[in-house]
Amino acid sequence: MDFGSKTVGVAVSDELMLTAQGLEIVRRQSPNKLRQTLARIEQIVTEYQVERIVLGYPKNMNNTEGERCEKTKEFAQMLERRTGLSVVLWDERLTTVAADRHMMESGIRRENRKQYVDEIAAVFILQGYLDSLAFQKH
Repeated sequence: MDFGSKTVGVAVSDELMLTAQGLEIVRRQSPNKLRQTLARIEQIVTEYQVERIVLGYPKNMNNTEGERCEKTKEFAQMLERRTGLSVVLWDERLTTVAADRHMMESGIRRENRKQYVDEIAAVFILQGYLDSLAFQKH
C-alpha cells in the first residue's frame, strides 16, 4: 500500500508472490477520516485472502524519518488492529518518482497521472518487497 494524505494506493500479489498488480485507490475526504478507508481495506483483505500487508514507509532521501513516517506508523498500527495481520513497513523512497516515470513512458498524459500515481506506487512498493523475498530464497 501507498499511504497518502487523502488516498491509499493498493496493490496485490499473485498467489505465488512473484508479481504485484495494481488494484485500486481508496480515497477519503480528509486526512483524518480513516474509518471508511480501513473498512475498505478490511474488505480487500478478506476478498483477496491477504496474509500480510506491505506499507510504503516514506523516509527522507537522507534516511531520516519525518512527520509522514509517524503518520504511516500510526496507520500501520490501525491496520494491524483492524485486520489482525502483520504490517511490513517497506522503504518507498523513489517509488513515486519511478511510478511517474513509468506513466510518462506509457504515454499517460500529465493531467491524468495524478489519478494513477498512488496505485502504481503501491505496485512498485509491493514488487520491491516480493523481489527481496525471492532474493532471500536463493
